[in-house]
Amino acid sequence: MDAAASSPIARPMTPAELEALGRSLLSSSALIELAVLAGCLLLAWAVTRLLRGRSIADRHSVLFGEKLVDGALFPLLALGFAVLARHTVLAGVPPAVMKLAVALLFALAMIRLAVRVLRAAFPASEFVRIAERWLSWGVWIGLILWVTGVLPMVMEELDAISWKLGSSRISLRALLEGVFNAVIVLMLALWVSAAIETRLLKGQLANLSVRKMAANLTRALLLFVGLLLALSAAGIDLTALSVLGGAIGVGLGFGLQKLAANYVSGFVILAERSLRIGDLVKVDGFEGRITDINTRATVIRAASGRESIVPNELLITQRVENASLSDQAILSSTTVQVAYGTDIAALQPKLVAAIRTIDRMPKDEERSPSVHLNNFAADGLELTIWYWNADPVNGQSNLRSEVNLAILRVLDAEGIQIPFPQRVMHHLGGAGPADPGAAAAAAD
Repeated sequence: MDAAASSPIARPMTPAELEALGRSLLSSSALIELAVLAGCLLLAWAVTRLLRGRSIADRHSVLFGEKLVDGALFPLLALGFAVLARHTVLAGVPPAVMKLAVALLFALAMIRLAVRVLRAAFPASEFVRIAERWLSWGVWIGLILWVTGVLPMVMEELDAISWKLGSSRISLRALLEGVFNAVIVLMLALWVSAAIETRLLKGQLANLSVRKMAANLTRALLLFVGLLLALSAAGIDLTALSVLGGAIGVGLGFGLQKLAANYVSGFVILAERSLRIGDLVKVDGFEGRITDINTRATVIRAASGRESIVPNELLITQRVENASLSDQAILSSTTVQVAYGTDIAALQPKLVAAIRTIDRMPKDEERSPSVHLNNFAADGLELTIWYWNADPVNGQSNLRSEVNLAILRVLDAEGIQIPFPQRVMHHLGGAGPADPGAAAAAAD
């Protein structure tokens, strides 16, 4: 009997073979297989530890992201070593323990590999936890049914359930297998695209927007190729896609035009670099910093922590204020009133000198603070202080508070008062009716 025929993965065992396997597990050769299996597991553990130590220095892996050796590597190595030992060291020993061990390691490797794919494709998703649980149960139950010979009988019954679709005959088994293959292909496409996106976003390119655009294009291309492979794996003739493509084009022209416009606008924004990740912008009255530019929408986070998801088409068709397009520094102002009679010419340089001592204030002369007499107010002289904020990402209100405190210290040191509102009231002497109506009645 060849290796493929004796493997529980390649062919389910009959009841007679299951009975013979039970007797083999009680024989003395099973101890030898257990020892060899323990050696394979120990060797796989040692290689995994070695690769984990090397992955600390290089965490940019295309296959497994930042955690190269986590999850699936140990069962895959153990499975490879077990299969190799079975056909070399245990070539003359009737397989018993190794037959079950290979099947179990294969199932464990598939579970770990599928979970790793899901975590890479859908990071921080509640769906992954649910899928892990159901996937584990499905693989283990499927393995038990396959080894015991029940699953092939179920598949034969599903193959008998069929119907005609045009000139083709489609069975329920072929449909289920096609869906399974399509899911596997799409999962692999998502896995590879997520890994490449992580690698691109951690690359050496200085412009994050260019890397984001390349990552989005890569993901779209891989998903398109994965979809074609999935349709082919499901048994769908790709020549029929010409009709489907025409239907999709009509759908995009009528029902999905907004969605298509947002996708195109996203690539335009990333390509022309008018808006970049990290820019401080104001869109439709909402002001914040761009944290992410996706293919459909852009995420803007305000200083209060609120986030706005703005469709990309809105950023193309409407006016957008970008405070950090060519320069991140922004000009801000604050106002204060001083009493009439204050020597403004002597006060101005003292205020400028006090504001320039603030740590976050630019030190170059071109962006030096300035003090202007802005208005002759009813209660005092209104001064407007203009200053530059070189790092608005660290906040604007906190810098305004430091500027106001510096102004207050100067005014206190100079003995200059901030005037209170003043009103002049004129009191008319003499008796007389206060009510005009009463006065008119008295005149009559």
